[in-house]
Amino acid sequence: MKPAPFDYHAPSSAAEAVALLAELGEEAKPIAGGQSLVPMLALRLAIFDHLVDLRRITELRGIEDRNGALWIGAGTTQAQIEQSAEVIRAVPLLARATPLIGHFQIRNRGTIGGSLAHADAAAEYPAVVLTLDAEVETVSVRGVRTIPASRFFTGIWTTDLAADELLTGVTFTPWRGRRGYAIEEFARRRGDFAIAGAAVAIELDDGERIRRCGIGLFGLGPTPQRADAAEAALTGIGGTDVTADEVGELALSGLDAVPSDLHGSADYRRRVGAAVTARAWRRALQEAADA
Repeated sequence: MKPAPFDYHAPSSAAEAVALLAELGEEAKPIAGGQSLVPMLALRLAIFDHLVDLRRITELRGIEDRNGALWIGAGTTQAQIEQSAEVIRAVPLLARATPLIGHFQIRNRGTIGGSLAHADAAAEYPAVVLTLDAEVETVSVRGVRTIPASRFFTGIWTTDLAADELLTGVTFTPWRGRRGYAIEEFARRRGDFAIAGAAVAIELDDGERIRRCGIGLFGLGPTPQRADAAEAALTGIGGTDVTADEVGELALSGLDAVPSDLHGSADYRRRVGAAVTARAWRRALQEAADA
Protein backbone atom coordinates (compact mmCIF):
# COMPACT_ATOMS: atom_id res chain seq x y z
CA MET A 1 0.00 0.00 0.00
CA LYS A 2 0.94 3.65 -0.31
CA PRO A 3 0.66 6.41 2.31
CA ALA A 4 -2.16 8.91 1.98
CA PRO A 5 -1.03 12.23 0.43
CA PHE A 6 0.73 14.66 2.77
CA ASP A 7 2.69 17.90 2.66
CA TYR A 8 6.36 17.57 3.56
CA HIS A 9 8.24 20.07 5.75
CA ALA A 10 11.98 20.00 6.56
CA PRO A 11 12.81 22.63 9.21
CA SER A 12 16.46 23.30 10.09
CA SER A 13 15.94 24.26 13.74
CA ALA A 14 13.83 23.19 16.71
CA ALA A 15 12.29 26.66 16.83
CA GLU A 16 11.17 26.35 13.21
CA ALA A 17 9.81 22.85 13.85
CA VAL A 18 7.67 23.83 16.86
CA ALA A 19 6.38 26.87 15.00
CA LEU A 20 5.18 24.52 12.26
CA LEU A 21 3.59 22.18 14.80
CA ALA A 22 1.80 25.09 16.45
CA GLU A 23 0.55 26.39 13.11
CA LEU A 24 -0.54 23.03 11.65
CA GLY A 25 -2.04 21.55 14.82
CA GLU A 26 -3.05 17.91 15.11
CA GLU A 27 -2.89 17.38 11.34
CA ALA A 28 0.92 17.46 11.55
CA LYS A 29 3.26 14.72 12.75
CA PRO A 30 7.01 14.92 13.43
CA ILE A 31 9.08 12.20 11.78
CA ALA A 32 12.61 11.28 12.87
CA GLY A 33 14.07 7.98 11.66
CA GLY A 34 10.66 6.84 10.47
CA GLN A 35 11.22 3.19 11.39
CA SER A 36 7.86 2.98 13.18
CA LEU A 37 5.89 5.77 11.53
CA VAL A 38 6.59 4.98 7.86
CA PRO A 39 5.17 1.41 8.02
CA MET A 40 2.07 2.74 9.78
CA LEU A 41 1.65 5.39 7.07
CA ALA A 42 2.15 2.83 4.32
CA LEU A 43 -0.55 0.60 5.80
CA ARG A 44 -2.75 3.66 6.41
CA LEU A 45 -2.92 2.85 10.09
CA ALA A 46 -2.00 6.52 10.53
CA ILE A 47 -2.87 9.44 8.25
CA PHE A 48 -1.53 13.00 8.58
CA ASP A 49 -1.85 15.97 6.26
CA HIS A 50 1.66 17.18 7.14
CA LEU A 51 4.94 15.48 8.04
CA VAL A 52 7.61 17.55 9.78
CA ASP A 53 11.00 15.92 9.10
CA LEU A 54 13.47 16.45 11.98
CA ARG A 55 16.61 15.04 10.36
CA ARG A 56 18.14 18.44 9.50
CA ILE A 57 17.96 19.69 13.08
CA THR A 58 21.49 19.15 14.40
CA GLU A 59 20.67 20.50 17.88
CA LEU A 60 18.55 17.41 18.49
CA ARG A 61 21.55 15.09 18.14
CA GLY A 62 24.38 14.35 20.52
CA ILE A 63 25.49 12.66 23.74
CA GLU A 64 26.77 15.03 26.43
CA ASP A 65 27.74 15.05 30.09
CA ARG A 66 25.74 17.84 31.70
CA ASN A 67 26.66 18.44 35.34
CA GLY A 68 27.15 14.76 36.04
CA ALA A 69 24.06 13.61 34.15
CA LEU A 70 24.06 12.18 30.63
CA TRP A 71 21.95 14.02 28.06
CA ILE A 72 21.06 12.28 24.81
CA GLY A 73 19.46 14.29 22.04
CA ALA A 74 16.17 12.99 20.70
CA GLY A 75 17.58 12.75 17.16
CA THR A 76 20.52 10.57 18.22
CA THR A 77 20.34 7.25 16.42
CA GLN A 78 20.22 3.93 18.22
CA ALA A 79 23.43 2.93 16.41
CA GLN A 80 25.22 5.97 17.85
CA ILE A 81 23.98 5.08 21.33
CA GLU A 82 25.08 1.46 20.88
CA GLN A 83 28.61 2.56 19.97
CA SER A 84 28.99 5.33 22.58
CA ALA A 85 31.61 4.78 25.29
CA GLU A 86 29.88 7.48 27.36
CA VAL A 87 26.59 5.57 27.33
CA ILE A 88 28.32 2.29 28.19
CA ARG A 89 29.98 3.99 31.17
CA ALA A 90 27.14 6.13 32.52
CA VAL A 91 23.98 4.25 31.46
CA PRO A 92 24.94 0.59 30.94
CA LEU A 93 21.31 -0.55 30.88
CA LEU A 94 20.59 1.64 27.85
CA ALA A 95 23.67 0.32 26.07
CA ARG A 96 22.66 -3.29 26.74
CA ALA A 97 19.09 -2.72 25.59
CA THR A 98 20.08 -1.22 22.25
CA PRO A 99 21.25 -4.40 20.43
CA LEU A 100 17.84 -5.94 21.14
CA ILE A 101 16.12 -3.31 18.98
CA GLY A 102 15.26 -4.66 15.53
CA HIS A 103 18.31 -5.14 13.32
CA PHE A 104 21.33 -2.94 12.65
CA GLN A 105 19.70 -1.38 9.57
CA ILE A 106 16.83 -0.20 11.78
CA ARG A 107 19.21 1.08 14.47
CA ASN A 108 21.12 3.07 11.86
CA ARG A 109 18.03 5.25 11.31
CA GLY A 110 15.87 4.77 14.39
CA THR A 111 16.28 7.40 17.10
CA ILE A 112 15.82 7.40 20.85
CA GLY A 113 13.32 10.26 20.61
CA GLY A 114 11.31 8.46 17.98
CA SER A 115 11.14 5.32 20.11
CA LEU A 116 9.99 7.22 23.20
CA ALA A 117 7.44 9.31 21.32
CA HIS A 118 6.03 6.23 19.57
CA ALA A 119 5.61 4.66 23.04
CA ASP A 120 5.21 1.04 22.02
CA ALA A 121 4.61 -0.94 25.21
CA ALA A 122 6.76 -3.80 23.90
CA ALA A 123 9.78 -1.62 23.06
CA GLU A 124 13.02 -1.60 25.03
CA TYR A 125 13.86 2.13 25.34
CA PRO A 126 10.59 3.18 27.03
CA ALA A 127 11.10 0.48 29.68
CA VAL A 128 14.71 1.55 30.25
CA VAL A 129 13.95 5.25 30.76
CA LEU A 130 11.15 4.27 33.14
CA THR A 131 13.38 1.89 35.12
CA LEU A 132 16.13 4.49 35.52
CA ASP A 133 13.85 7.44 36.39
CA ALA A 134 15.05 9.41 33.38
CA GLU A 135 13.61 12.80 32.43
CA VAL A 136 12.21 13.62 29.01
CA GLU A 137 12.70 17.16 27.70
CA THR A 138 10.32 18.90 25.31
CA VAL A 139 9.90 22.29 23.68
CA SER A 140 6.97 24.16 22.16
CA VAL A 141 6.18 27.78 21.33
CA ARG A 142 5.12 28.04 25.00
CA GLY A 143 8.59 27.13 26.24
CA VAL A 144 10.50 24.09 27.50
CA ARG A 145 9.20 21.34 29.75
CA THR A 146 10.76 18.44 31.65
CA ILE A 147 8.60 15.34 32.12
CA PRO A 148 9.58 12.51 34.49
CA ALA A 149 9.51 9.16 32.69
CA SER A 150 6.97 7.98 35.28
CA ARG A 151 4.45 10.47 33.84
CA PHE A 152 5.42 10.34 30.18
CA PHE A 153 3.69 7.15 28.97
CA THR A 154 -0.06 7.58 29.31
CA GLY A 155 -1.69 4.82 27.23
CA ILE A 156 -1.47 2.66 24.13
CA TRP A 157 0.95 4.48 21.80
CA THR A 158 0.24 7.73 23.66
CA THR A 159 2.36 10.04 25.79
CA ASP A 160 2.11 13.28 27.71
CA LEU A 161 3.42 15.18 24.66
CA ALA A 162 1.02 17.85 23.42
CA ALA A 163 0.34 18.05 19.68
CA ASP A 164 2.54 21.14 19.36
CA GLU A 165 5.42 19.83 21.49
CA LEU A 166 8.69 18.42 20.22
CA LEU A 167 10.71 15.88 22.18
CA THR A 168 14.26 17.29 22.32
CA GLY A 169 16.20 14.95 24.57
CA VAL A 170 16.33 12.64 27.56
CA THR A 171 18.51 12.98 30.66
CA PHE A 172 19.80 10.09 32.74
CA THR A 173 21.23 10.61 36.23
CA PRO A 174 23.73 7.77 36.70
CA TRP A 175 23.27 5.47 39.67
CA ARG A 176 26.18 5.40 42.10
CA GLY A 177 27.95 2.87 44.28
CA ARG A 178 27.79 -0.88 43.80
CA ARG A 179 25.28 -1.40 41.05
CA GLY A 180 24.23 -3.94 38.48
CA TYR A 181 22.02 -3.90 35.40
CA ALA A 182 20.38 -6.44 33.14
CA ILE A 183 17.69 -6.61 30.48
CA GLU A 184 16.04 -9.81 29.32
CA GLU A 185 13.25 -10.42 26.83
CA PHE A 186 11.52 -13.19 24.95
CA ALA A 187 10.57 -12.67 21.31
CA ARG A 188 9.49 -15.09 18.59
CA ARG A 189 12.44 -14.09 16.43
CA ARG A 190 15.50 -11.97 17.15
CA GLY A 191 14.65 -8.36 16.40
CA ASP A 192 10.90 -8.76 16.92
CA PHE A 193 9.06 -6.82 19.59
CA ALA A 194 9.12 -8.67 22.90
CA ILE A 195 6.27 -10.86 24.03
CA ALA A 196 7.54 -10.10 27.53
CA GLY A 197 10.62 -8.36 28.85
CA ALA A 198 12.18 -6.90 31.97
CA ALA A 199 14.84 -4.28 32.68
CA VAL A 200 16.43 -4.37 36.13
CA ALA A 201 18.74 -2.00 37.99
CA ILE A 202 20.07 -2.73 41.49
CA GLU A 203 22.20 -0.67 43.87
CA LEU A 204 23.66 -2.37 46.98
CA ASP A 205 24.95 -0.78 50.16
CA ASP A 206 28.13 -1.91 51.95
CA GLY A 207 26.12 -4.46 53.93
CA GLU A 208 24.94 -6.26 50.78
CA ARG A 209 21.45 -4.88 51.26
CA ILE A 210 19.38 -3.48 48.40
CA ARG A 211 19.58 0.28 48.74
CA ARG A 212 17.69 0.97 45.51
CA CYS A 213 16.19 -1.03 42.68
CA GLY A 214 14.19 -0.51 39.52
CA ILE A 215 12.19 -3.17 37.68
CA GLY A 216 10.71 -2.11 34.35
CA LEU A 217 8.37 -4.43 32.46
CA PHE A 218 7.53 -4.31 28.76
CA GLY A 219 5.17 -6.27 26.55
CA LEU A 220 3.00 -6.86 29.60
CA GLY A 221 0.45 -4.04 29.46
CA PRO A 222 -0.75 -1.03 27.47
CA THR A 223 2.34 0.92 28.55
CA PRO A 224 5.78 0.06 29.92
CA GLN A 225 5.36 -0.43 33.65
CA ARG A 226 7.33 -0.27 36.89
CA ALA A 227 6.89 -3.09 39.38
CA ASP A 228 6.44 -0.56 42.17
CA ALA A 229 5.13 -2.96 44.81
CA ALA A 230 7.96 -5.40 44.20
CA GLU A 231 10.56 -2.62 44.37
CA ALA A 232 9.16 -1.37 47.67
CA ALA A 233 9.19 -4.88 49.14
CA LEU A 234 12.76 -5.54 48.00
CA THR A 235 14.36 -2.26 49.07
CA GLY A 236 16.24 -2.62 52.33
CA ILE A 237 16.49 -6.42 52.40
CA GLY A 238 19.60 -8.49 51.82
CA GLY A 239 20.34 -9.47 48.26
CA THR A 240 20.22 -13.16 49.18
CA ASP A 241 17.07 -12.90 51.32
CA VAL A 242 14.85 -13.55 48.33
CA THR A 243 15.28 -15.81 45.32
CA ALA A 244 15.21 -14.55 41.75
CA ASP A 245 12.14 -16.68 41.04
CA GLU A 246 10.34 -15.04 43.97
CA VAL A 247 11.23 -11.63 42.57
CA GLY A 248 9.81 -12.61 39.20
CA GLU A 249 6.52 -13.73 40.72
CA LEU A 250 6.34 -10.65 42.92
CA ALA A 251 6.97 -8.29 39.99
CA LEU A 252 4.16 -9.81 37.93
CA SER A 253 1.67 -10.12 40.79
CA GLY A 254 0.43 -6.54 40.55
CA LEU A 255 -0.29 -6.47 36.81
CA ASP A 256 -3.97 -6.31 35.89
CA ALA A 257 -3.92 -5.49 32.16
CA VAL A 258 -1.65 -8.13 30.61
CA PRO A 259 -2.63 -8.45 26.93
CA SER A 260 -3.90 -11.61 25.31
CA ASP A 261 -3.44 -11.87 21.54
CA LEU A 262 -2.26 -14.15 18.75
CA HIS A 263 1.25 -14.13 20.22
CA GLY A 264 0.11 -15.58 23.54
CA SER A 265 -2.53 -15.57 26.22
CA ALA A 266 -2.33 -13.29 29.24
CA ASP A 267 -1.43 -16.28 31.41
CA TYR A 268 1.36 -17.26 29.04
CA ARG A 269 2.76 -13.72 29.05
CA ARG A 270 2.66 -13.65 32.85
CA ARG A 271 4.66 -16.86 33.08
CA VAL A 272 7.19 -15.66 30.51
CA GLY A 273 7.35 -12.25 32.20
CA ALA A 274 8.08 -13.79 35.58
CA ALA A 275 10.83 -15.95 34.04
CA VAL A 276 12.62 -13.10 32.23
CA THR A 277 12.32 -10.85 35.30
CA ALA A 278 13.93 -13.55 37.44
CA ARG A 279 16.73 -13.97 34.92
CA ALA A 280 17.38 -10.22 34.73
CA TRP A 281 17.27 -9.87 38.53
CA ARG A 282 19.78 -12.70 38.97
CA ARG A 283 22.24 -11.17 36.51
CA ALA A 284 21.89 -7.62 37.85
CA LEU A 285 22.32 -8.75 41.46
CA GLN A 286 25.43 -10.73 40.63
CA GLU A 287 26.95 -7.75 38.84
CA ALA A 288 26.21 -5.47 41.80
CA ALA A 289 27.67 -7.99 44.27
CA ASP A 290 30.85 -8.25 42.19
CA ALA A 291 31.28 -4.46 41.87
